[in-house]
Amino acid sequence: MSNELQNLSLLFQNRLFRIPDYQRGYAWQQTQLADFWDDLINLQKGKYHYTGLLSLKVLNSAETMNWDSDLWMRDKGFKLCHIIDGQQRLTTFIILLNEIVEFERLLDCNSGKTDDEIVLGYDTLKDVVAKYICQHRPPNNLITTYLFGYEVDNPSSDYLRFQVFNETFSGTINETYYTKNLKFAKSFFHENITALYNTEGIDGLSNLYLKLTQQLMFNIHEIADDYDVFIAFETMNNRGKKLTNLELLKNRLIYLTTLYSNNKFDELDKNNLRGKVNDAWKEVYYQLGRNEKTSLSDDEFLRAHWITYFAFSRTKGDDYIHFLLNKFSAKKIYEKKTIIIADAPIDVENVDYDAEEAIDELTEQEILEVSKLEPAEISTYVSSLKNAAKYWYDSFFPMQSENLSKEEKLWVDRLNRVGIGYFRPLVMVLISRRDFTAEQRIIAFSAIERFIFICFRFGYFNSTYGSSKYYRVARSINLKQMEISDLVNDLAKTIDDNIDYIIPSFVTKIENFFASKDGYYSWNSIKYFLYEYELFLAKKNNLDKVSWEMFTKTEKDKISIEHILPQTPSKHYWRKQFRQFDNEEIRLLSCALGNLLPLSQSINSSLQNDSFDDKKTSKSSGRRGYQNGSHSEIEVSKEADWSADRIYQRSKSLLKFMETRWQFNFTNEQIDRLIYVTFAIDDRAIPDEVVE
Repeated sequence: MSNELQNLSLLFQNRLFRIPDYQRGYAWQQTQLADFWDDLINLQKGKYHYTGLLSLKVLNSAETMNWDSDLWMRDKGFKLCHIIDGQQRLTTFIILLNEIVEFERLLDCNSGKTDDEIVLGYDTLKDVVAKYICQHRPPNNLITTYLFGYEVDNPSSDYLRFQVFNETFSGTINETYYTKNLKFAKSFFHENITALYNTEGIDGLSNLYLKLTQQLMFNIHEIADDYDVFIAFETMNNRGKKLTNLELLKNRLIYLTTLYSNNKFDELDKNNLRGKVNDAWKEVYYQLGRNEKTSLSDDEFLRAHWITYFAFSRTKGDDYIHFLLNKFSAKKIYEKKTIIIADAPIDVENVDYDAEEAIDELTEQEILEVSKLEPAEISTYVSSLKNAAKYWYDSFFPMQSENLSKEEKLWVDRLNRVGIGYFRPLVMVLISRRDFTAEQRIIAFSAIERFIFICFRFGYFNSTYGSSKYYRVARSINLKQMEISDLVNDLAKTIDDNIDYIIPSFVTKIENFFASKDGYYSWNSIKYFLYEYELFLAKKNNLDKVSWEMFTKTEKDKISIEHILPQTPSKHYWRKQFRQFDNEEIRLLSCALGNLLPLSQSINSSLQNDSFDDKKTSKSSGRRGYQNGSHSEIEVSKEADWSADRIYQRSKSLLKFMETRWQFNFTNEQIDRLIYVTFAIDDRAIPDEVVE
């Protein structure tokens, strides 16, 4: 074991680095990269910067059998090392160094030059590449060995090689959450190197290279013992960007594969199980990072799978990882449990049979001491985790799913719009149960959506209401202990048991919204409700649906839900149309349900005061007219004028749609209270027309 300070130049003398399979991928992002860049740029000449501990494990021949074409470096005198701690920093240094080399090559002043003719600091680019990036096996130079990288079965291995180091490659490279971070780091350093060159020229690049390779100091710590490697990984990685629970669990499971005794679980079995763990995590990280715009939380996925795989118990948010790390622990392997082995039936016809002797022998044969945690249990768990990942992705991005029918996609998409909340693990399980028909799943999705809308969007129940029960339901369905019909009936019963509270509560809530000035505009589910009405019109008229994104996109000073009658009408048209109402009544009418209209294209808020005719017709001002808008806009555009009576009637119509869509009934009194602006049809006298 060694322990000494070394800079990057000394560190890369006769060492070949690989990030082992139990390590996480590259996790640094904008904040960490910016801090590192600032430290490097502000480092003065002749000063040194301590960059922390770098823990290495020097590998023996048996541990590098699968290194294949890289093993020639050992014959050349190189140490083959695993990076136990410090890989985030070292990966960052190498990406930056490679970007400096790439940038220098492409400078106009170096056009036509070879790497041994271009100088960086006091080294040629050829020497820099050979020392820090890669070497070619002589004499044919057909084998390229990178001095730093991932083990070959890691998705980041190919990405680093072909996308960061730019080796020629014509195949497909899958992106993950971690490869996106590699891509971002490469882009980040390219932009900053460009800015540095524009201000400081070649000297700036040379100084940057010398700082990076000469002035950043590592405390090198070599670990010799295999056991220490896994323990070190868990305990050391609390610095910098902490390990996620998924990363910790992967390391733990790989560690456990090494602990079983060889007489019952040999090296072939261990390698096979380790491969299963790696394959599972490869699939999980692929699915979690598959969407370029939205990476999914690995901790949320791990918790969701835990809910559906193990018995759920609520204590606190991170309870699941404590359970998993306790479940999959070395103690569970070393501790034994007694099991009974069923033996062959005793042949009572045997004349030599002695009952007492047989009982003694049988007792000895049937009792066996085994680990509390058997390898098969680990194998089954990681297979389940791997299988769940694609269905977890489907629950977020149903339109990209290959596992859902067109109608199912629409329903899961609807669940995401309404706010799927704690039902996501259950939805994941429903998608994963391929023995269910699409029709069965649609019935379940519909029942869940109705429950969410009525209980949470309508009834304003606490967001955790019913969560424990439906987590247990998710597990029961996953284990095939419960049918979809049981789930649907339970959801319906819960609604029925609470509907007499929910509806009056919603009525009171809406009345309070009117009292506080904004009416239905304050209802946090108004966009969802109006969009559902939009879908209803599209289906009714056999038309294409309008994009949900257009309804929810928020831009500064723009609106996507319009008050047809403006809140503060100033145009002559509105003053004429509503001249029989005072300002307070006009305010109430403006925020009534029937006066709110979802726009297919957001508009500047200043256009809300346009007259009804101007709103119906497209104008050069930037407004798309109702006649060319959403299905709801087109429906409203058929009105000759917009009046208090039309607001009242449209409010009533939308409430009737609500009853039909979510299968419940208001009383007539509740309808009136929800319309709120019943004065709109009180047959009051209408004053003379306002002169413009």
